[in-house]
Amino acid sequence: MTAEPATSEATPVDVEDDFADQLRTPLRTFIRTESGSAGLLVVVALVALLWANSPWSGAYDDLWHTMLTVDLGGNGISMDLHHWVNDGLMVVFFFVVGLEVRRELAVGELTERSRLTVPVVAGIGGMLVPVAIFLALNSGGEAAGGWGIVIGTDTAVLLGMLALVGPHVSTQLRIFLLTLSVIDDLVAVSVIGIVYSDQISFGALALAGACLVGLVVLDKRHEWRAWPYVTLTIVCWVATLSSGVHASIAGMLAGLLVPAYDPVRIKVENAAAQVRAFRQSPLPDVQRTARRSLNRAISVNERLQEVLHVPTSYVVVPVFALANAGVDLRDGVLGDALASPLTWGVTLGLVLGKMLGIGFGAVGAVRAGWGSLPQGVGSGHVVAGAALSGIGFTVSLLIVGLAFDDERLVAQATVGVLLSAVLASVVGWLVFAFAARFMDQRDAALPVHLADPVDHDVDHVKGDPGAELVLVEYLDYECPFCLRATGSAREVKEHFGERLQYVVRHLPLDVHPHAELAAVAVEAASRQGRFWEMHEQLFAHQDQLERDDLVAHAEAVGCDPEQFLADLDDESLHDRIRRDIASAEASGVRGTPTFFVGETRHQGAFDALSLISALEQSARHQTR
Repeated sequence: MTAEPATSEATPVDVEDDFADQLRTPLRTFIRTESGSAGLLVVVALVALLWANSPWSGAYDDLWHTMLTVDLGGNGISMDLHHWVNDGLMVVFFFVVGLEVRRELAVGELTERSRLTVPVVAGIGGMLVPVAIFLALNSGGEAAGGWGIVIGTDTAVLLGMLALVGPHVSTQLRIFLLTLSVIDDLVAVSVIGIVYSDQISFGALALAGACLVGLVVLDKRHEWRAWPYVTLTIVCWVATLSSGVHASIAGMLAGLLVPAYDPVRIKVENAAAQVRAFRQSPLPDVQRTARRSLNRAISVNERLQEVLHVPTSYVVVPVFALANAGVDLRDGVLGDALASPLTWGVTLGLVLGKMLGIGFGAVGAVRAGWGSLPQGVGSGHVVAGAALSGIGFTVSLLIVGLAFDDERLVAQATVGVLLSAVLASVVGWLVFAFAARFMDQRDAALPVHLADPVDHDVDHVKGDPGAELVLVEYLDYECPFCLRATGSAREVKEHFGERLQYVVRHLPLDVHPHAELAAVAVEAASRQGRFWEMHEQLFAHQDQLERDDLVAHAEAVGCDPEQFLADLDDESLHDRIRRDIASAEASGVRGTPTFFVGETRHQGAFDALSLISALEQSARHQTR
């Protein structure tokens, strides 16, 4: 688990229509952007096909063979538009993918390495089985060189189709499939960069390597400005392009080396102070200082993602589809493709290979005891999601252009990629329907209801036990967001008075080394009737949670230190914390602070006004 606030829309009652609360903000934005661009991608691909098969097909070919030269002092790059798209714009796409992977590994969904085992095994199966099927149908000749076509998955179209044919709420399955796509992307880009490269220039490659080392140095020096990272990435791209290695690998590696981290409390507070200063003195130099402080508070990785993600999804990838999906199917080309083992090697490799490789890989890893599927995800969901992973599109089309020079083979492979996207969508829809009807596997989401109802004999409750409104908070005493939420809860309690009972439960997170002992300390203070005093004391001194500090805090709130120390080592108090953690897991809690309004998980911001609004909405529903 990781310390992140709930930041989704404030709709605490109609939970089935909103899955966004279960995701971090960056991941939620990623899903919405990629899903939204999927429809545009399909439309553009159809436009490319129609254009290439129309009386104006000559204009289509002429457009992408138009030369474009960028020259500086007699040195420059000269390529046709098709290569500018595939070797230039797509580098931006893979750079963004690298940024996303780095963030998820550093502070996102993949920080808990235990969650990686099953997706990694499934991802490996989802590459080996498709390649085996492809090579079984294309064991020799030039066609065999296209085996890399069946490795990748187009995450954008995958998520778009999941929204159309998948469960009504599929949050956890989306996370699982995104993890798989990370593995696919890393391997696919490595294959592109190593297997489908031209003659290597080691001098240019050395320059590209020096740029990557420079990115590492910037990270180690905690450089917060974006322009040094962007500059080195551009130089790395030019050098890689000149080296003969496909430039996509430069984009991916550069993105992986741009640092990502959670906001540091002191930097956030400093930024807030500078913004307040600008509000009081709206002068240019004060504005400049405030902007610099705001930038320092957010990692370069996330700032670059914010700038690049939307144009990448809505411009770069659709332009790539326009340049690569236009296959002239006239004059017997379609019939030739449908009779070709290359076409069916691509189609069966992607559709059947992905479904079998990912499906059996995931289920096999779980049965072998190597890990478990995400909570709420069943085997039927996995197989259906595996089928949708057969939508290779973007990466597959890129490899088609790299693998073959023969236009006949390019046409056959492209038809296979387009056909597999249609078939994978249909098969995925059928498997989802089967899982829902015969396996009772419908929504693939986290639980939204409190697993263990409030127990006034066990829980810590502030307020009248008979109060009509209940607000339950799972918290971590080392989490800076919980500190803010505690202030919000205090305002909420003052607003509702005797109408509200506020309940505290523990969820010490792995990323906070002192959190569990701090939770035990509060329970030890509770034995001396000082729970709420200790609760406030620890949040007031979040940076002082060592064992000696806890004893000092206990004395400050009036506890007997000897009794407190004895209770601090009492195993029954540690069991109490573990019970709260188990109830959090069963209730779908994945971070702190997390609130429940009554028995329903709050899906909104945790400022006082949002919580008050959620509680009032809950009260209205109770009186109906």
